[in-house]
This record gives sequence, C-alpha cells and structure tokens, in this order.
Amino acid sequence: MRINKYLSDAGAASRRTSDKLIEECRVKINGKPAEIGQNVKDGDVVTLDGVKLNPTKKYVYLMFNKPKGCICSKNDEKGRKTIYDYIDFKERLVSVGRLDYDSEGLLILTNDGALVNYLTHPSNEIPKMYHVKVEGEVQESDLAVLRAGVVIDGVKTSRAKLKLLEFKENISRFEMTIYEGRNRQIKKMFQTVGKEVVFLKRVAVGDLRLGGLSRGGYRELTDAEVNYLKKL
Repeated sequence: MRINKYLSDAGAASRRTSDKLIEECRVKINGKPAEIGQNVKDGDVVTLDGVKLNPTKKYVYLMFNKPKGCICSKNDEKGRKTIYDYIDFKERLVSVGRLDYDSEGLLILTNDGALVNYLTHPSNEIPKMYHVKVEGEVQESDLAVLRAGVVIDGVKTSRAKLKLLEFKENISRFEMTIYEGRNRQIKKMFQTVGKEVVFLKRVAVGDLRLGGLSRGGYRELTDAEVNYLKKL
C-alpha cells in the first residue's frame, strides 16, 4: 500500500496533505523518514510525529455544529479552544474543510481519508451554503461581480450563488453558495467590493443541512447521508 493511502486510511490526512507531511519529514516508516510513493509492507511501523498509525478498521462520520471561538486544528500555540474539545471519539478524526475562529456552522468530521479528499478537491465543485451578514447595503452591481467570481490572492474564484434575504438596521443578510473552499474565501470576496462580513455560518453541504443541531453538538451521519456525500 502506498504511504499516502496508508495515512489516509489511518485517518491522519487526505492523500494530498499526506504528501506534504511526508515532505516535512513528519512521517517515518520503521524509524526512517518516509518518501513520497513509498510502499508500506506488512509488519512495517508507520508513525506521524512519533505517534504510531494503523489503517482504520471502522469509519466514523460526524456532523458537527462548530461554534464561534474555536479553531479546526488539533492543537493551537495560542492555547485557544479547538473543535476537538467538543468531540468525544477515540478515533482520529479530521475535518472536511475548515471554518475560521470567528465563523460557525456545519463541519463534517471523519477518518475516511478518501471521502475527505473527494469533498475538498476543487475539481469536484462541492456546493457549500452559508448564511452571511454584511455591514451596510450591497449594490446589485456588486452582487453581480461576486456571482461571476472575483480575484483574491491572485486567483479568480469560481461562480457563486448569492441571494439577498433581508436588509435591516444597516445589515444585509444573504444566502450564499460557493463551490470551492479557499482560506477565508467569502470574507475576502466581499472585501473586493468594499464590504465587511460580520457573521458567517455554514448551513449545508450539498443537500446535507445542519438542521436543529445545537452549537457545539454533533451526531453521527446515517448510512444514507454518507452514501449521498460519496456521490455528490
């Protein structure tokens, strides 16, 4: 088995991220730094940051309602709370995509590396819906620009769906769907038209919706929901 697939099956990271971990010499096979493309044989001991990994025998799929005030990493040098402080599972789970410290909403967590890779790969254009609040009124001409895609960090974003739900007390409330997942993408998109996002919540991935799950709460996905995500 290729080392990146081994890491993926162990729930350590997606295959793409696994290659990065290997390049950073954080992965070892029998005590020696692993190489990209290297095969893992029966009896080999694979470690990540000194922790032994084993291929996953049972896959876990969770929906988590991330609250504000926590990050998606497992550890934080600033000592901030992480999403893993809310989740009581012995399996090593990774989040499918991320939400910023001050953003909230739907996160999928799993130890199925193949699904993580599928849902996060930009070419698959997985739709993700958000509720967005923006300070001030946003002109229709600016909305047209955002729907068509804007340049952030030197690269143009893909198309977006954007529907104004309400303008009240100098706050514009939108329903927005994007098909990629760059770092702070929605906030940066609105910044290109001179607007600041003051609230951001992911409410759906495809047709899988957050529903009434409480902030900081989580539940296991049903078999039907897992099969749906694999076919998105």
